[in-house]
Amino acid sequence: MLAVGIVTEVFGPHGAASPGFDFALCAERPGPVPTDCGVPLSVAHGLDRFAEADLLIALPGADFRTPPGPAVLDALRAAHGRGAVVAAHCVGTFALAAAGLLDGRRATTHWRFAPLLAGRHPRVTVEPDALYVDEGNIVTGAGAAAGFDLCLHLLRREHGAALANGIARDMVLPSHRDGGQAQYLAAPVPENGRDERLAAVLGWAREHLHEPLPVTELARRAMMSRRSFARRFTAATGTTPHAWLRSLRLSRAEELLETTDLPVEEIARRVGYGSAAVLREQFVRRRGVPPRAYRRAFTRAT
Repeated sequence: MLAVGIVTEVFGPHGAASPGFDFALCAERPGPVPTDCGVPLSVAHGLDRFAEADLLIALPGADFRTPPGPAVLDALRAAHGRGAVVAAHCVGTFALAAAGLLDGRRATTHWRFAPLLAGRHPRVTVEPDALYVDEGNIVTGAGAAAGFDLCLHLLRREHGAALANGIARDMVLPSHRDGGQAQYLAAPVPENGRDERLAAVLGWAREHLHEPLPVTELARRAMMSRRSFARRFTAATGTTPHAWLRSLRLSRAEELLETTDLPVEEIARRVGYGSAAVLREQFVRRRGVPPRAYRRAFTRAT
């Protein structure tokens, strides 16, 4: 039910992105479907809806160890063959693997079941620590609440950062977490309020992206040594301070490219890059296109 709630909240008729998506829950046999919380779910649509979908997301189920029936596998292959984006949340990845859609590709699933996926499907390169793995028209995501990361990534990729960030704010979620960020964080018990100080420093950094923000300055504000700060930061976020800042700067640059007419040079300054050339280099490396091409693709008329 958690997975159903996540996709419904993001894409459903009363979700954060509504209106805008023709949303449907589908099953091989429409009708009541049991759920893990004991409340049956009434599914009105069958596999025929696959034929017209632009995006399909395979959701996790308790019987994921048993491959879906031939009708489901054929429908997944047909949707992928005609160009639909096929995604999977958590152990829904097993259905895509059973259909052969992940052969020769990278994929992820819930970290607990990553060894099982790798053992059953040796032609799949399983990345057990990734939050999500984007292989173009095949996207797989980690388990549980990481479904939000998968959905927000799909929104950001297809419809831009402004929409994805707005929906994340509505749902009181981080606007963006990189797919390479660790799924599982062994979060220690806070020591003497250090985690609160860390949170305050991260909030301050978000408001001062136009500044250099070296790790030594962030550590000083957190009243920690540089080494202790880096260790606590990675334990709390699953990534390094440098990678976190880079992701934050690029996400802010995306939003400014979409929602303003500011020159690229000014956007570079506002997000903390020394020049438009530096922003362009990072943008091409991390997003695959230069800033001006991104702006042309995602700027929407007001």
